[in-house]
Amino acid sequence: MIIKIYKVDAFTDQLFGGNPAAVCPLDEWLPDSLMQKIAAENNLSETAFFVPNSSNDGYELRWFSPELEVNLCGHATLATAHIIFTEMTPRKEEIKFQTKKAGELIVTRQKEDALYVLDFPARPGHKADLPDRLLSALHSEIAPIDVYKARDYLLVYENEADIKQLSPDFMALSKIDDVFAVIVTAPGDEVDFVSRFFAPSAGVPEDPVCGSAHCTLTPYWAERLEQLERIFLLLHP
Repeated sequence: MIIKIYKVDAFTDQLFGGNPAAVCPLDEWLPDSLMQKIAAENNLSETAFFVPNSSNDGYELRWFSPELEVNLCGHATLATAHIIFTEMTPRKEEIKFQTKKAGELIVTRQKEDALYVLDFPARPGHKADLPDRLLSALHSEIAPIDVYKARDYLLVYENEADIKQLSPDFMALSKIDDVFAVIVTAPGDEVDFVSRFFAPSAGVPEDPVCGSAHCTLTPYWAERLEQLERIFLLLHP
């Protein structure tokens, strides 16, 4: 069996920048165990697999980290759309992806600048208590000013410096098993907000650019800043 694998640097126009994802076009689904092994060998934060969806002229899409299948991944969705737009159907302007747990995702290519627009579901967090073991795992004496919980914990800090200085114990953080990941965010010095994303239990200690985190970040900051358009920066050491 020969499987074509693409490697795409998402969220960047620079080679070796952004967040790399592997993309595997398939005619039909492989066994889950085989897709997991391929993702583990790729050793990127996510590997995307997709097959044609004859019911809507779109595709079915799944994502695997080196450790497990994930329910939503932004940068690997963007990478998959790029391969379809550039390598498979260059005349196409919209792609519909059907997923197992995130519903339908749509990626549109803008005519005026060829940029891709991702339509993702909102996943607002709800107020939550901060577990002592989570604060300890972040290796910081500075506590967040607010804590929310959805798929991930969302910890809101007072300023950008507070989250820059975080140096998590990833082994301890991987044992926080009631969520998928931990997002930390704060007002930015030169942008509306900044954030970092930790998912060591999924084999991704820190994701350099995480699209799915903004399903929770965007509702929070849209309400707090009372504006729909935002400028943000994802920090990464």
